[in-house]
Amino acid sequence: MRQIVLDTETTGLEVSLGHRIIEIGGVELIDRKLTGRHFHRYVNPQREIDDGAFEVHGISKEFLADKPVFREVAEEFLDFVRDAELIIHNAPFDVAFLDYELSQLKGPRLKISAICQVTDSLALARNKHPGQKNSLDALCRRYEVDNSARSLHGALLDAEILADVYLMMTGGQTMLFGAGQGGSSRGADRDEDAAVEIASDRPPLPVISASREELLAHEQMLDLLDSKAEQGSVWRR
Repeated sequence: MRQIVLDTETTGLEVSLGHRIIEIGGVELIDRKLTGRHFHRYVNPQREIDDGAFEVHGISKEFLADKPVFREVAEEFLDFVRDAELIIHNAPFDVAFLDYELSQLKGPRLKISAICQVTDSLALARNKHPGQKNSLDALCRRYEVDNSARSLHGALLDAEILADVYLMMTGGQTMLFGAGQGGSSRGADRDEDAAVEIASDRPPLPVISASREELLAHEQMLDLLDSKAEQGSVWRR
């Protein structure tokens, strides 16, 4: 299972007003593990950046002046994300900007949803935590994900943080099962240390075997399942 956790930064909030993407960052997960592969590009929007947007990400028009325009990074970007599941926080916002940028390319008009499956991690968080704040910062606090480096928004940094949050939010008890079944590679180190500490403080867990009466009741239940199921109970196959 290949997933790309993605984030963008833009010149403003409304694509309908001609705002453009200025930064794209994404990190790759395979089977819920960070692979170390990532995509990160700054993009020259060829237009002014709103003051409010600059206050969020701190990226200036002057900084972007020598950066490539979107069409120059489009093929590399599409090769990175193609056929993956995109994990995006507030996906409709980013998807609208990506679709607009793709619409400006020569050739058949592309939409990101035709290239990738898109999952909105904000919608997942609202479903899991209704009535609570579900911004990326709020989720970091809830799941104890370190976002101390996030003084300003940045696409690659936010994608890395979102990857941690998404794995914690969708994986459950990472400390019991390890990073491969629901923890990020960074979170796994913390979980492993905690697991060792807990294990050293606990006495061995007792093994409680079923009594003769319980075993008999179990066999009687299997007899009942055999009589009801066409192929018998799965425990006796």
